[in-house]
Amino acid sequence: MTELSPKPISKPLFELSIAEAGQMIRSGEVTSKDLTEDALSRIESLDGQLDSFITVTGDRARADAEKADADFAAGIDKGPMQGIPYALKDIYMTSGILSTCHSKLLVDNVPDHDSVVGTKLAEAGGVLLGKTATHEFAYGGPSFDLPFPPARNPWNRDCMPGGSSSGSGAAVAAGLCRMAMGSDTGGSIRGPASYCGTAGHKPTYGLVSRRGVFPLSFTLDHAGPLAWTVGDCAATMQVIQGFDPLDPASANVPEIDFLSGLGDGVEGMKFAVPRDFFDGKPGMDPEMLAAFDASIEKLKALGATVDVVKLPDFELFNATGRIILTAEAFGIHEKDLIERPLDFGQYAMMRMYAGAGLTAMDLVQALRARRVLSKAVNKSVLGSYDAIITALAFTTAPRFDEMSRDEPPSYTLQSMPFNVTGNPALAMPTGLSSDGLPLSLQIVGRPFEDAKVLQIGEALEKATGLIATRPPLAA
Repeated sequence: MTELSPKPISKPLFELSIAEAGQMIRSGEVTSKDLTEDALSRIESLDGQLDSFITVTGDRARADAEKADADFAAGIDKGPMQGIPYALKDIYMTSGILSTCHSKLLVDNVPDHDSVVGTKLAEAGGVLLGKTATHEFAYGGPSFDLPFPPARNPWNRDCMPGGSSSGSGAAVAAGLCRMAMGSDTGGSIRGPASYCGTAGHKPTYGLVSRRGVFPLSFTLDHAGPLAWTVGDCAATMQVIQGFDPLDPASANVPEIDFLSGLGDGVEGMKFAVPRDFFDGKPGMDPEMLAAFDASIEKLKALGATVDVVKLPDFELFNATGRIILTAEAFGIHEKDLIERPLDFGQYAMMRMYAGAGLTAMDLVQALRARRVLSKAVNKSVLGSYDAIITALAFTTAPRFDEMSRDEPPSYTLQSMPFNVTGNPALAMPTGLSSDGLPLSLQIVGRPFEDAKVLQIGEALEKATGLIATRPPLAA
């Protein structure tokens, strides 16, 4: 009998989406070991230029891959993440593995427990490649006065990859992994997704447990994925969602089917565009605006209706979120700020100490404003529309040499409003600028309609064809 040779793989392993890789594992064309060794090899050869990983867990990854392949051989199928290599932002606690929060204060921290998200990914048969760089405690950076260097943008190493899920965005864009977990308190998933040209999903507040993720702001923190495709975000969300009775913010709602709606398109949907947020605002890059408008035209061509709407002023959302974030961050870190202030990097210390000057009334008024702003988004607009489509970053990724030595960088991101309201929000690319850097927008949905947000993003992703373009470094 003549043995059949495996079909040749039509593209490099690192270019396979989670769905494609999973299908090929199940058909016997590749193994989880193949995907894992390819990823580890790419990390070894490329990450010296990016510093996207703080810790690479090669032995753990190989053991995870061996277990995934053995389970497949035994007829055990745990779902879309089985056998898929992934990474965790280094604020996710990992049992027996260094978990530093990119800070001197935790430089030797090896927890004895895993985050809930890490546990779910492991139980689903995922393969942990390692821990990615962040801004210090997801707040202060990019900094050069920390134990580890800041991650760099694979489209241009002189540019920032965004924060604070910087390593996750850089690693995904460079093809070191298909998905890396991030966190988003004021835009820290969507900012790196914007600057690195990936998809990044901030779930509805409470849909994904934050237990075991080092907190920055209890009121605003979200845990979610950065991935090369919107479908990869959906596959991850299928696994990591769910009620956690030990997370006080966790929502006890029915689980969502994130995969069945992919491919259904947007025909008949109604979208709201708050142009006052961004159009004509100082600093808005004309190329960013042009790419946004072109994406709106694509959605119309796909059968959607688009109307211009008004929301409360962006700066009211931003001020509300900044007060809550700064107050809660100071409360979380107060003891170390008093006893070990010089062990913080300069940027984190400056941002956190601002919380000491806030009053109880400041916080109370911000929490009251949050309720009003949530009503304006969810009743006044999303009561009539399927989603809000709006700008995310005003510019492409800023350069490191533009940073001030005296104050933390300020990103022109319009992400904070949807941390304040807790709505699901997807960042995704809309094109490349004339200097070869990613352009972006964000899609915002009703609470717990995350699957619809991803359905819209996947339709736009197909219409643009952008996922065929990788940064030069990745090639």
